[in-house]
Amino acid sequence: MNDQTPLSQNPPAEQATTLDLPPVDTSPAVHPRNFGSDNWAGAHAEVIAAIAEANVGHTPGYGGDPWTARFSDVMKGHFGPNAQAFPVFNGTGANVLALQSALPRWAAVITAASAHINYDETGAPEKVGGLKVIGAPTPDGKLTPEIIEGAVLGRGNEHNAQPLAVSISQSTEWGTTYTAEEVRAVAETSHGLDMILHVDGSRLGNAAAYLGTDLRAITADVGVDIISLGGTKNGLLGAEAIVVLNPEIGQGMKFLRKMNLQLSSKMRFLSAQLNALYDGELWRTSANHANTMAKRLADGLAEAVSTGRAPDISIVAETESNVVFVHMPDEVAARARQKFAFANWPMAKNVVRLMCAFDITAEDVDALIAAIVGD
Repeated sequence: MNDQTPLSQNPPAEQATTLDLPPVDTSPAVHPRNFGSDNWAGAHAEVIAAIAEANVGHTPGYGGDPWTARFSDVMKGHFGPNAQAFPVFNGTGANVLALQSALPRWAAVITAASAHINYDETGAPEKVGGLKVIGAPTPDGKLTPEIIEGAVLGRGNEHNAQPLAVSISQSTEWGTTYTAEEVRAVAETSHGLDMILHVDGSRLGNAAAYLGTDLRAITADVGVDIISLGGTKNGLLGAEAIVVLNPEIGQGMKFLRKMNLQLSSKMRFLSAQLNALYDGELWRTSANHANTMAKRLADGLAEAVSTGRAPDISIVAETESNVVFVHMPDEVAARARQKFAFANWPMAKNVVRLMCAFDITAEDVDALIAAIVGD
């Protein structure tokens, strides 16, 4: 008789093992609000409710559902009738897919040296997208027509990747914001040099809220061709989108989205989140609150410096979105980190980044100021 258990037979119940692990502690004291990143924040309650509401019965997958159809209409309402919307999982995927869909394999993309696609995506636009990224130095994270023109090298030379796109971050990694006029100037320069203009809009809502305008006024109305539209940094559980504004590009999007692992089978849950944010004013309300908290933080620190309570620190960039950059000695940062988490900024020595999320409160801001000042 064979002593071995047949492969088709389940092991006896008494042999089953379970890991005796304690549950995750979800008490608020263990997960206090911090200033490390707007990615650290949870999801907005209205977004969670939208996901729960979409969790009903069966509906076609891969975007054939009514929530995704609704999102398409919402994007047309924001950006115009030519807008084509494609929900995706994350910002890096959105950037890679957006650029890859609009450009040939021999293309180069001009961007700021500090831009996410150049510095923070582990080379994904080059390794996955097959595109050369040209990072141009900027004083404040913003490209100008002059910087773009100076970065266009090797045009027509078979030994060089060909500059065929410009990508700007709105708002930038330094927290600065392009005005509509500045975006128009970049778009006109790009188009005049036969390049498209892509916007990494992971914080596009913060830029529009700071400028007091709508999303279209700083994109479609001023010559932007394609957008990576943010969501996660403004209160979504995990959803972004690509919005194609120029109907002459992005024709292969539906195929590339699958190839690049960005096609959700249960897309209704991505689209439900995006609708909760953009089908109404939640995007503006959340972004405006985060911006307001950053301004409160910057003003409070500036006041502490001017009155001599914080002589060792200084604000090193204009606060035009939801982030404050502060130069501070290591000992000051160490003292503040006893109460709050925040990131060192790798692009400048002794500079820290204080990021305000949609759920940061005035009390949180005031407590951080006190921790930095030593009150």
